[in-house]
Amino acid sequence: MKTRAITALLLTAAALTACTTTSSSSDKPAKKPKSTPSVSMSAAEKAAGIPAEPTGAKRAELLRALAAANPDVVKYEDKAIDAARNQCSAINGGGSKVDWTASQRFTYKDVTTTEAQGKQINDALKGLKFCKV
Repeated sequence: MKTRAITALLLTAAALTACTTTSSSSDKPAKKPKSTPSVSMSAAEKAAGIPAEPTGAKRAELLRALAAANPDVVKYEDKAIDAARNQCSAINGGGSKVDWTASQRFTYKDVTTTEAQGKQINDALKGLKFCKV
């Protein structure tokens, strides 16, 4: 008995879902939703203390500095660059556990970063003046 009631309920729901209305040519066109101005991501990143993504020689210099602290972090160059940029938000924000944060941020996939290596990464980011926004 329950199975029939559930089946009937599902069929009714399916029928109601399938119902659509058509509009005639005399209907007014639907209003377009108002668009909200988008915030530039670079402005939001800058406000958070995140620098622009480095390119060319600056990117290579950053990767070398990160590799000096922990050679494994640059196995995934794009992840290392993203982690470095995001780590700047902790450094620029005056976080209390920036070395630990770096160790967590630079631990991904099969790469493990210790807190001591996190300190070396932070020192490298500061030494390069990479985190200056």
